[in-house]
Amino acid sequence: MKTGENMTQARANRNLILVAFFWGTSYTFIKMAIAAHMPPSMINTLRGLISAILAYVFFHKVINSMTFKEFKIGAVCALFNFVVVQLQSTGLESTTPSNCSFITSAYVILLPLIAWLIFKKVPPAKVYVAIILCVTGMLFLTGIVTTGFQLHFGDILMILTAIFYAFQMTYYGYATKQARPQVLAFQLGFIQAILGTTYAFTIDYHQLAQINWAAAIGPILYLGIVANFAAQVLQVSSQRYTDTVTAGLVLMSESLFASLVSILFHVEPLTRNLVIGGGLIVVATLIVQFHFRGLLSRYLFKKPNF
Repeated sequence: MKTGENMTQARANRNLILVAFFWGTSYTFIKMAIAAHMPPSMINTLRGLISAILAYVFFHKVINSMTFKEFKIGAVCALFNFVVVQLQSTGLESTTPSNCSFITSAYVILLPLIAWLIFKKVPPAKVYVAIILCVTGMLFLTGIVTTGFQLHFGDILMILTAIFYAFQMTYYGYATKQARPQVLAFQLGFIQAILGTTYAFTIDYHQLAQINWAAAIGPILYLGIVANFAAQVLQVSSQRYTDTVTAGLVLMSESLFASLVSILFHVEPLTRNLVIGGGLIVVATLIVQFHFRGLLSRYLFKKPNF
């Protein structure tokens, strides 16, 4: 797996859309693992372990030359990552997928404020238009516009997830420019496995005997190989070539992919809300990716060829 150094912003954003797809599919597989009575901490332990092993197999030469600065940066990234995945997977036990996807996606609203506070960088106007479209799309996509919104304990965990994820995305914008992506990918998985093991064998120890390993192993392999390893390598190698707010908006399409996978697995039907909400999210991501002023100048004011 290559992590090229000469990547355009457009290509980076396309890579992040693939990351969003991988994450979107992970909701279904997390639910499958939870249905097999595997606690979230063990899910995160195993997917982190698989990811770390694969990262070392593919990138051991780079990982073995890790600097102390890269270690510190990767450790902070990994701590943010573990808190986010643990809160999200725990919240999925006691809230609906619709509320989960909507509340978590609220991180995109926080990104421009955090980017402005930390980096003093004012996002372009099109980003705010995209945010409005994304949030509106999520209202339709989750059905909240018709069914209303009820707050559960899991929803409170998702609010915390959104807050931590906003800061994680902001820090990733710095970290991916200061540390090699192979090192970051390894540390994300390795520290997730260590912290997950600690959590599993202390707080969740009483649940471990109930795990149906035959039913859980398939989802766990998918989560470790695709949702962790492949997605994290793509994210940390691509985010350095785009700004934090744009990356957050592109990754927000994760919720759209989550709904599409649910339909494919007959978890939910195709509805008007899904079509409208998904369409708005697609439009929002297109607005972020393209420089419309440049396109207009190119095609409206292009000199004719005679």
